[in-house]
Amino acid sequence: MPGTRTVLNPAFFGPNGYFITMGNSNFNSLQVNLRHTSSRAQLLVGYTFSKSLDDSSGYGEQINPVSPGLSRGLSAFDETHNFVASYNWSLPFDKLGGPRRLTNGWAVSGITRFSTGIPVTLIETDDHSLLGTSFTGPQPLPVDTPNFAGGSLGITDPRTSPGHTYFNTSLFTPSAIGQEGTANRRFFHGPGINNWDMALVKDTSLTERTKLEFRAEFFNLFNHAQFVTPSGILSSNFGAVLSARDPRIGQLSLKLLF
Repeated sequence: MPGTRTVLNPAFFGPNGYFITMGNSNFNSLQVNLRHTSSRAQLLVGYTFSKSLDDSSGYGEQINPVSPGLSRGLSAFDETHNFVASYNWSLPFDKLGGPRRLTNGWAVSGITRFSTGIPVTLIETDDHSLLGTSFTGPQPLPVDTPNFAGGSLGITDPRTSPGHTYFNTSLFTPSAIGQEGTANRRFFHGPGINNWDMALVKDTSLTERTKLEFRAEFFNLFNHAQFVTPSGILSSNFGAVLSARDPRIGQLSLKLLF
């Protein structure tokens, strides 16, 4: 009728994602292993130098629908360096003499790991690209990335930097309307791992078929701060390390084996 208007209710509309098998990944690595065994010691060391690239690291991570190549970068799980050592050493207290139940059965074991942190995923949520990819897939995050000015990222220690920031956030700015940002989705890594898990063990034979085992176990023995990956979402917490993994944890156990 003349003079009337029909207003469409936005609640009637929602995202309509299109799913297709098009993800592509590439992984290359150098892997080195070393094993040593002696009468009292066992040592296993492994080192991997690798690089993993993809345009989607899992179900639900969207690929740029206009130019899929813009989504290609480091995999979300990429770790350039990964060194792991596991070891067990039977302590030579039995050579000191004295009561065998007191001096026999002592050992130290542990797992030590040094590794590169996982990459920071950069995301801009204001839809300046006008692609409308927010909330389209199982993950609500869009494909948009901010602009990157280039230069040194200025990686710093979150414990001493203002706002616990990990990199120079001033190098990143919102993209222009109608354009995708110049920053790659993932191109640098977050804080790495420096962790020692160790145990002191004492096995005591009570009878021919009965043994008592005492264990003193420590996770993150040296209480080294294991920071989580900083936020890569262009917001008030951009670049900030918001939490850390577990501090040192110790536990004692006594087990009777029969």
